Amino acid sequence: MRWRNFAAVTFVFLFVGVALLGFDSTNAQQTAPSPANQTKPAPSPTVSPTPEVVEEDDEIIQIDTEAVNVLFTAQDKSRRLLTDLKQSDVRILEDGQPQEITEFTRQIDLPLSLAILIDTSASQERTLPEERAAAKSFLQAVIRPAKDEVSIVSFTGETTLEQGMTNNVARLNRAIDKVEFVPPSGYLGGGVIAGGTPPISGDNQAVQGSTAIWDAIYVTSEEVLKTSPEKTRRAIILLSDGVNTFGSKKFDDAVQAALRSEAVIYAVGVGDDMMGGVDEGVLKRLTERTGGRAFFPRDEAALRKAFTQIQIELRSQYLIAYQPSNQKRDGSYRKIQIQIVNQELAKQKVSLSHRQGYFARTEAGQKPATK
Repeated sequence: MRWRNFAAVTFVFLFVGVALLGFDSTNAQQTAPSPANQTKPAPSPTVSPTPEVVEEDDEIIQIDTEAVNVLFTAQDKSRRLLTDLKQSDVRILEDGQPQEITEFTRQIDLPLSLAILIDTSASQERTLPEERAAAKSFLQAVIRPAKDEVSIVSFTGETTLEQGMTNNVARLNRAIDKVEFVPPSGYLGGGVIAGGTPPISGDNQAVQGSTAIWDAIYVTSEEVLKTSPEKTRRAIILLSDGVNTFGSKKFDDAVQAALRSEAVIYAVGVGDDMMGGVDEGVLKRLTERTGGRAFFPRDEAALRKAFTQIQIELRSQYLIAYQPSNQKRDGSYRKIQIQIVNQELAKQKVSLSHRQGYFARTEAGQKPATK
């Protein structure tokens, strides 16, 4: 009996112990789940930017560089255009320092942005009809409506925009037809103005009877060509005798304005022999400084031939590009030279025509330098 009571008590204790162990085991499983079954709480959103990770070995250094593009033509001693030059035939220098060429291509399909400047002063009275006809023929031959654009500008002592940039040949022809010589008060012909009582508007009389070539080139470069699309061939075709008698701008002002707008100047020297003829020297200097050429036709056939030659040269050019070793944005004038290094071409006296320099860009707010 005593043994039976002991066994019963022992059985009760064993039952309680097993129950307690099962409870502890179940509780442990609920409060300490295995890593495989553990669910992480979602992170709270943040508005702070993710910091940029920079690895020293892979850090990229960006340098603000500016490419310089120079268009040029090559001609042999007979003034025939050369169309098979290679990059190895030339080298380019900036302020006397050789530059590394990054691009060398022949440009035959570059869009054109042209300004035809027509002198309507007294010296053009007899030649103006022929100039108009030749200019219209030139437009008909050179303009591709989908690519090219032209403006018409006339000038005496003041400059008049007859037609802004357009590819509409009909509008351009109408603008050329409107260009005519308007004689000043008292004009007798042959450049002679009758004397007598001065007109009430003395200043207007002086402007009407004068020629401001440099003013016309300056305003065309700054206000007409400078706003043309970036990747176009910009050119001024000047029809004048080259005799500047009026205006606020000087020769160098006109050249620098053309260089800033990256415009080449072609001059067709036409004038009245009875009024002093043509100043060939000044027109040659003007065109050489900007990479163009001057023509001096003696009759209408030669005038049309000059326009044809201009058209060919505009379509037969080379583009040479380089990253200047001088990367200062100081607005300074940089002199450009392209030289023939191929000895065989040098023996053939090949000549290169290109703009002789450019103005470096400036920092925001900084004024460009003057040459």
